[in-house]
Amino acid sequence: MSAVELPPDWNPPTLDEVRAAARRIAGRVHKTPVMSCTDINSITGSDLFFKCENLQRIGAFKARGAMNAVWSLDQDEAVRGVATHSSGNHGAALALAARSRGIASWVVVPDNAPAVKRESVRREGASVVDCAPGMQNREAALASLVEETGAIVVHPYDDDRVIAGQGTAALELLHSCQNLSIILAPVGGGGLIAGTAIAAKGLNPSIKVIACEPAAADDAKRSFEQGQRLSVDAPDTIADGLRASLGRRNFRIISELVDDVVTVSEEGIMAATRLVWERMRIVIEPSAAVPVAALLEEQVPGSSGARIGVILTGGNVDLDALRWS
Repeated sequence: MSAVELPPDWNPPTLDEVRAAARRIAGRVHKTPVMSCTDINSITGSDLFFKCENLQRIGAFKARGAMNAVWSLDQDEAVRGVATHSSGNHGAALALAARSRGIASWVVVPDNAPAVKRESVRREGASVVDCAPGMQNREAALASLVEETGAIVVHPYDDDRVIAGQGTAALELLHSCQNLSIILAPVGGGGLIAGTAIAAKGLNPSIKVIACEPAAADDAKRSFEQGQRLSVDAPDTIADGLRASLGRRNFRIISELVDDVVTVSEEGIMAATRLVWERMRIVIEPSAAVPVAALLEEQVPGSSGARIGVILTGGNVDLDALRWS
């Protein structure tokens, strides 16, 4: 179901709630490694620390938020099962979390989602419901599904429990790497960057938190600059995980805690994806490469010589659809 208007007394999740989420999901998700790469440091002129969520369960950071949301449900809620809409990673994460708790899950998936992500959702045990691309179609299909099943909605990003769970990646990164001056993460719906900002600013108010997105899906940048939440329905970008519009909670948090939103070209995303594959010998998906592209295209203020944390969000790549092959 679509994000609803926030109550006037709503407050965003806190650092304490991110810490509580970390305790709740401990042992249920991986504590992913932090890697560095001398070659990429040399190319960007920065000292980079990559939080490898591409090595997370289901191959993406989404496992954190979904696991926290599902294990936050009381028993009366849990028995109803959970439902969501997703282009793939959140759907697989929710299916995994539901299976870990022994409850049912349903995922509305647009028919242009990568095959590898669709298969991941099915493999983790969710019932897949197809819909046409576009956020309106996704939300309409989810509303119909919830009316039919009575399932509890776990929104992909506009959910306090999801935001707190996603913030645990930055919490781990900042505990592993001291004296970071900047932290970069992609932005689509905004769950990760919102959780990242809560964790980072809670631990170090002086750290710069910068959201990175494709120029072809630039609703976060336009919203940030204009001071009002703007939407994009069906953007055309290779970064399929970033095709969502900002949620209301996410926009509020971004407006208050994020220092800047920068955009990158499609060519830059492809070049950054290939660079990480070739120089770090790890597989990331294009959405994960967006912050690297921002560094390559010199979009990050103050990056020269800085110690920068980069969250590599996922590694679920449809190998049959690589545009450079």
